[in-house]
Amino acid sequence: MTGATEITGGEPRLQAGPVDRLAELRARFQPLFDRIREGAVDRELASGTPGDRSLPHDEVRALADAGFGRLRVPEDRGGFGVTLVELVHLVADLAAADSNIAHLWRGHFGYTELVLLRPSSAGRDEWLQRIVDGAIIGNATSERTGTTLADISTTVTPEGDALRLDGTKYYSTGTLYSDWIYLAADRDGDRVTFAVPTDAVGVTSIDDWDGFGQRLTASGTTVFDGVPVDPSVVSAYRDAPLSHIQAFYQLYLLAVLAGIGQAVSDDAVAFVRPRTRTYIHANAARPGDDPQVLAVLGRLSAGAFTARSLVVAAAGLLDGVVATNVPGDGVDRALLDAAENAVYQAQIEIGPRVLRAASELFEVGGASAAERTRALDRHWRNARVVASHNPAVYKERLVGEYALHGRGPVGAWEKYHEVGPTRF
Repeated sequence: MTGATEITGGEPRLQAGPVDRLAELRARFQPLFDRIREGAVDRELASGTPGDRSLPHDEVRALADAGFGRLRVPEDRGGFGVTLVELVHLVADLAAADSNIAHLWRGHFGYTELVLLRPSSAGRDEWLQRIVDGAIIGNATSERTGTTLADISTTVTPEGDALRLDGTKYYSTGTLYSDWIYLAADRDGDRVTFAVPTDAVGVTSIDDWDGFGQRLTASGTTVFDGVPVDPSVVSAYRDAPLSHIQAFYQLYLLAVLAGIGQAVSDDAVAFVRPRTRTYIHANAARPGDDPQVLAVLGRLSAGAFTARSLVVAAAGLLDGVVATNVPGDGVDRALLDAAENAVYQAQIEIGPRVLRAASELFEVGGASAAERTRALDRHWRNARVVASHNPAVYKERLVGEYALHGRGPVGAWEKYHEVGPTRF
C-alpha cells in the first residue's frame, strides 16, 4: 500500500501512515512540472532583451495555487510539512523542467525557513497563513554599493509614527513574481530586516537583469521611494538567534544545479534516441548503438545522480540542525558548522560536474545539436550563472580550514559582520 489521499473541500491532503510522502508530492506536482518543461525552450528563445520579454507569471502562479510555496509549512498549519531532503528533491525536479522557475522561489523558501524558526506569536501565525493562502515572498537584499556584497545603503528613517524606506536593490530574484519583498536596510547604523508588500506605494520593480543565463528569474532592480513601514515588523540582525539560513540559501542553489544536471542528461537522451545518421568513424550504424555515445550518456547520467545525491546528503545534515532549534535561542553551533561545511563540500563538487556535463552534452551529436531552436546551450549558461552566485573557490579554502584547523564556516560570517551570527 502506498498510502491514500483524502479530499477535503476539494483540497488533497496527505494521509498519515505508511505513505511515501515524496512520491505522493511528486505525483501531485509532476503534471505541472511537465507543462513547465514543455514551454521552457520557447521561453528561453524569447528571453533575450531585458524589459521586453514575457516572464512566466502564469507558471509561477500555478505552482503557488498547487501549494508549492507551502511545502515547508507544517501539516497542522495547512502545509505539507516536508523535510529539507524532500524539498531539495522537489526543487531539483522543478529545475530539471526549468531552472529559472526553480531559482526564483529561493527567496520565498528562505523567508519561510526564517518564519518557521520563530517562537510562537501572532506575527508568526499571520505569516504562515499568508504562505498557506498562496502568497509568494521575493528577495531584495543585495545592492551595488559599498565594497562587499553585504554592504547596504538602503535606509529606514522615522517619519511620524511609522518608518520611511528608501533605497535601491539589485539581484532581486523573484520579486516581480511576488506578493511580498523581504529586504535588509540600515536603521541608525544597525542592519535590520523586514518585508513589505510589492504593491505598497513607493515600490517599483524593474525587469533589467541582463545575465546571459537564468534570464527569467527577474533578478533586476527594486526601488523603494518613501515606502511606509510599520516599526513593529522590523527586526535587527544582531538580535536574531543562530540559524541554518545561510547554509540553506546555498543548498537551494545546489538543488537548482542538480536539476540542471538532470536536464542535461534527459536532453542528451532525447537527442540521441531518434537519430539515424552517424559519422564515418562511428562504431555502429545508429548513434544509439554506438558504445562511445552510450558512454557519454552514462557519464551524464552518473553526474546527475551524483549531484543530486550530494545535495540530498547535505540536506539531511541540515534537517538535523533544524531539529535542534529552540525558538528564540537558535540551533546547535557544532552541528551547524558540520552541516554548512557539508554544503560547501557539495558545492565544490557539484558546480564543476554540472558545467562539465553541460558542455559534454554536445559530444552526442553533430552540428544539429547546436541549432538555436534546441537551446541546449541554455544548460551551461544557466548553470554558470547559478554557480557564480557563490564562487566555489572561496569554499575550497573554508573546507580546508575546517578539515585542518576545525574552524567552521559560521565563524567566517560572524567575523565579517561583527554583529553576532549572520542572518542572511
